[in-house]
Amino acid sequence: MSEAVAMSSFLLAAGDLLAAQSEDAGFWDGINWPWAWTTLVWVVDNVIRIVALFVVPRNRRPTAGMAWLMAIFLLPVPGLLLFLLIGGNRLPKRRRRQQAEATRIIGDVADREEAVLGTYLESLPPGIGNAVVLGRSLGAQPMVRGNAAGICIDYEESFAQIASAIRGARRYVHVEFYILVLDASTEDVFAAMGEAVSRGIEVRVLLDHVSAVRNPGTKRTRRKLDEIGVHWAYMLPVRPWRGQWQRPDLRNHRKIVVIDGEIGFMGSQNLVDSSYNKPSNQRRGLHWRDLMVRVEGPAALGLEAVFLSDWYVETGQGLTHLLHDRLSAATPGDLDCQVLPSGPGFGTENNLQVFLSLLYTAKHRISITSPYFVPDGAIMHALRAATSRGVYVELFVSEIGDQAVVYHAQRSYYEELLTAGVRIFMYRPPYILHSKHFTIDDRVAVVGSSNMDQRSFSLNMEVSMVVHGESFVSDLDRVVEHYHANSRELTHDEWRKQPLRSQLLDGLARLTSALQ
Repeated sequence: MSEAVAMSSFLLAAGDLLAAQSEDAGFWDGINWPWAWTTLVWVVDNVIRIVALFVVPRNRRPTAGMAWLMAIFLLPVPGLLLFLLIGGNRLPKRRRRQQAEATRIIGDVADREEAVLGTYLESLPPGIGNAVVLGRSLGAQPMVRGNAAGICIDYEESFAQIASAIRGARRYVHVEFYILVLDASTEDVFAAMGEAVSRGIEVRVLLDHVSAVRNPGTKRTRRKLDEIGVHWAYMLPVRPWRGQWQRPDLRNHRKIVVIDGEIGFMGSQNLVDSSYNKPSNQRRGLHWRDLMVRVEGPAALGLEAVFLSDWYVETGQGLTHLLHDRLSAATPGDLDCQVLPSGPGFGTENNLQVFLSLLYTAKHRISITSPYFVPDGAIMHALRAATSRGVYVELFVSEIGDQAVVYHAQRSYYEELLTAGVRIFMYRPPYILHSKHFTIDDRVAVVGSSNMDQRSFSLNMEVSMVVHGESFVSDLDRVVEHYHANSRELTHDEWRKQPLRSQLLDGLARLTSALQ
């Protein structure tokens, strides 16, 4: 928040100067108040604009800087207040120190693991190997061999699989979700956690604080977690009265379950009913469609490392002793997997860099599924470059949206994508296609919680997994076949007929999407 602090300090200094002048007892005599107020407003207005020119562009993307300057120049006071609230994406110093320490500890373990694994990365296709090395240098776990993974797109079945795995736990269970709610759909998972606790199993749960407050069932969920006896904590709590404060829309968006360091679940699905229990969704008949991956093998320990890092940052409790047996983990399959955590704690948009590196390796096809597809210039350049060299590129999105601003911002890119030769398929209502994954040719796929938008690249804490293996890509292709069967293609002719009102909303939303 250094930019916001600089701007607020400047304004406070100006206020102090005016206060000093007012100490003169005769200062108020003979003042032309209408003229004085007009002058004051003019001065404040211009001071804000001038200071913004120095503060806003610093270390910021040109698009984001221009969007912020436009907001402040058009509405100086509201724009300033919004900038002070969400103008910086840095975490508080204490949290940054804890994150750095957690990353260092986990990194040391990962370095030892990588040393034992040797140099098998040389056997990967050059482009994929380079992307893996890039990810590793930016905070990802090593790519590890010997994993087995299964894909589930049945919403309720995912919960059943998680509950079953928890009931088989022998040592511990770790659960981390952006949204975690006790309701009719998730009660079996809560029951499984309670049964595990009653057997003496350590169960730890992390859930995002702001999402908990915003979603129905907060008190019921909190009472249940206390009742069954799990150890739990909020992620990134926004409680100024407790000294807990950071930019309120910096959120932990990860979805992770790990059992005994042997079985892991990750993907896009939150632990909540497919309607999110919101009356507005229920009135519209909306239900979410997601994808979860169940992984066994060393990659489960990569997910464990992400959870332990978050647990340490939120609670101060170090649990890295649970990773000491990483190198002896079972290898039940033949997939190569790399766990890629990302977020403000990494500071380099590492998921974006890895995604771009992989997109540029495509020779035949790229298939992307992203519910909130608001790409930056680099992603657009990569997709245009792909279609220009003859790569087939398809994008799956929802035909309707649940977040109006993001929905219209996404639509603002459709014409550019269609012109570039990208085929766009819209998943039919009343479903929101919430899965987040992409495949490159027949060799590699990326799955996880990360959308292709600036929120996932710069603001949210996410976790993705790079998977190298034709069997996994083949399984994901069958999921894409399901998308095709339940989607319709958007054509250039249809897009040209959109009403003027939609064009206006799309354009305005595109501008606001840059306010990062």
